Formats: sequence, structure tokens, C-alpha cells
Amino acid sequence: MRLEAITWDRLGEHLAERLLDLEPADGSPWPRVAFDGAPAARPGDLAERVGEALRIRGRPSLTVGTEGFLRPASVRLEYGHRDIEAYYDGWVDTGALWREVFGPLERGGDGRVLPDLWDPAIDRATRSPHVQLPPGGILLMHGPLLLRHWFPFDLTVHVLLSPGALRRRTPETEHWTLPAFERYDRETDPANAADVLVRADDPRHPAWSG
Repeated sequence: MRLEAITWDRLGEHLAERLLDLEPADGSPWPRVAFDGAPAARPGDLAERVGEALRIRGRPSLTVGTEGFLRPASVRLEYGHRDIEAYYDGWVDTGALWREVFGPLERGGDGRVLPDLWDPAIDRATRSPHVQLPPGGILLMHGPLLLRHWFPFDLTVHVLLSPGALRRRTPETEHWTLPAFERYDRETDPANAADVLVRADDPRHPAWSG
């Protein structure tokens, strides 16, 4: 796949422009967009950048990170702090995401989304209020391993790091998670599955598929 060099600012602008005309496949009035990538790739930064570009254009959006929907530590870490199978399959409360985020944005939904549910730092519920996303408002969800859950995204963006860059930019204390991303690449192939590919090996000079 051919990639073009671009700045992060221009990338946010181009993606925002593309989202203005995005029509949900299921007839919902709320387009849903994924920003997928390992934590070291910082997909949330790109989601926030696109959200700001949409705001300037008068289009409401809501940025939701999957780190706000992690399971409680007693469940997440049941098999230890470095269990790779649990990290791959069980850390994120996908049921809560379906119930609190995607369900309200289905056709016929009320648009009342819970932006987060659990604070992993203190291991308690966040008690955040629901956010009313008006019709036409866009969900910008970011997190790792997003494209393997069959979430109803209308556009998917994958922020790619080569294996070497992923290892260099992942804190050493989190190197135990790297096999999960190797498995994700084998089983899901997010670089080819995503609608938009962003390569970020050099964080100063991204490139994208356009």
C-alpha cells in the first residue's frame, strides 16, 4: 500500500473533512469511527485532533477511549498482572461498550452515551454522567485491538507501528503485552482491514493511505 507523508495537523483536518459526509451503514444518525492502535501509537491523540477539527467545522463529536471501560482489577488480573490471554480477550468490558456506547447510537437509539465507566487507576466506577450526542454527532472511539470485536464502525483508522518501533516506544514494563499485538496482526491484519492506515514509526513524520 502506498502511503503519503503528512503532518498530524493536516491529517486531522483531512479526516474531519471526510467524516462530514460519512453515512452510517445501518441508517443510524450517529456515525461511529474507530481509531485503532497500540497504546504506544497514541491513537487517542489522533482522535482528539479530529474531534477538535470537527468542532471548528460546527460538527459535534464525542471521543471515547476503551481505557475507560476496562474491567475491575479483580476480573482483569484474575490470572496475574501479565497474563497475555486475559489482556487480549478479557481486559476491556465489551458488553458495557455495547450497552452504554453502541446501543444508544443504533438506529432508534436515544443518543445518550456513557463516556467512561471504570477508572483503572483507582479501580472504581467513574460515575460520569451520560452525554447526549445530537443526531449527526460523531462517535470517535480509540483504543488497542479494536477491530477484532465486530463493533459497528462506519469508518476505521489504524495507527500502525512496525514491530521495531512498537518495541522501542512501548515502556519496558509493558513489553509483556507485545505478543498480543503480534497475534492481532496475524488474526485481524488491521493494516489491511482498516479503511485508513496511518504509519507513525517516526512520531514527527506520519504517513497515511489517503
